[in-house]
Amino acid sequence: MAACIFCRIIKGEIPALKLFESEKTLAFLDIGPLSKGHALVIPKYHGAKLADIPDDQLSEILPTIKKLVTATGATDYNVLQNNGTIAHQQVHHVHFHMIPKPNETEGLGISWPATSGDMEQLKQLCEDIKSKM
Repeated sequence: MAACIFCRIIKGEIPALKLFESEKTLAFLDIGPLSKGHALVIPKYHGAKLADIPDDQLSEILPTIKKLVTATGATDYNVLQNNGTIAHQQVHHVHFHMIPKPNETEGLGISWPATSGDMEQLKQLCEDIKSKM
């Protein structure tokens, strides 16, 4: 945690262009933006992956993202959150990107390699997941 760049931003050890701050949440501009207004929203509670953060510490995340969308005037945008290195997480502190998509070339580009699902396998998977919730 001591080396976590986001924890250091929260503590004020590293400067950030803060957009919003509360007891649980911090939002700031990304210093390597994909588009104008690209912002990060983080819980102040340190956890590497979403499942590591207590629910009460996540309660302000989506309302804060919604405020950012409104404040930036973005009509098209992506909300992105990665968990783990192979899922492209680079900073191992939960964070959400709000990335305005003002046109076809700016913002996040996505390749979605979808496959056709087998309905029987999907039904079984659905039951398996529901039984663990």
